[in-house]
Amino acid sequence: MIYNYKAKPGSESSILEKISDICISMKAEDYLQLPEVTCHQVPVVLDAKAEKSYKELERKMVLELPGDEDDISVASAAALSNKLLQLANGAIYDDSHSAHEVHGCKIEAFLELVESLQGKPALVFYNFQHDRERILKALAKSGLRIRELKTSRDEDDWNRREIDILLTHPASSAYGLNLQQGGNHVIWFGLTWNYELYTQANKRLHRQGQNERVIIHHLVCSGTRDEDVMEALGKKDDMQGWVMESLKARIRAIRKGV
Repeated sequence: MIYNYKAKPGSESSILEKISDICISMKAEDYLQLPEVTCHQVPVVLDAKAEKSYKELERKMVLELPGDEDDISVASAAALSNKLLQLANGAIYDDSHSAHEVHGCKIEAFLELVESLQGKPALVFYNFQHDRERILKALAKSGLRIRELKTSRDEDDWNRREIDILLTHPASSAYGLNLQQGGNHVIWFGLTWNYELYTQANKRLHRQGQNERVIIHHLVCSGTRDEDVMEALGKKDDMQGWVMESLKARIRAIRKGV
């Protein structure tokens, strides 16, 4: 026999009311003295060839969608968004999952940003595997100490300031890691729609024990889906709704111009 327990509607508020005289609920920022966080948006301008490729792909995929906006599924919207985010980053997967580099605009902006840090370590988040491969290739001759975050030793070496660039995917490092001793700069090479993943990833540096202002850099390609993601992250709530609405706005603009 299998039992299933599910809270009744309103039970949470009822329980909280009954224990309100003996319990207090506090957020970390209510009792911890944490340094400030600065968000830095780095605009990336696509060159003419890259911009043309982006607009052609966007137009092609939009015209393949159902004519009625209400018939566009969440899965179709997500697939289109991922393709456009890939292209903004500089490469795209084909149907056989082989990556093809389209432009180096964001890689160049990333290298300029790293250079501007003047040797300060940075925790770098990527979105797609081809981002990771191209970042590693671009940094190969930089002379910097590069490491992918894979083991507890990588975490320890970072916190001992023995790593200049620590590369990781937010899905594998957003929880349970203490990286605040190793630096105060976060770089988002590729952006994510997942607000919880985004905030938890940033908290790897912005947590108790961090003594410096945390600076979060976002590489954002102008005129692309990157800008929609940044706006969505600022809204915090109803991310899925915003994904759909921002996509529909782009669809209307493209179809109007056809």
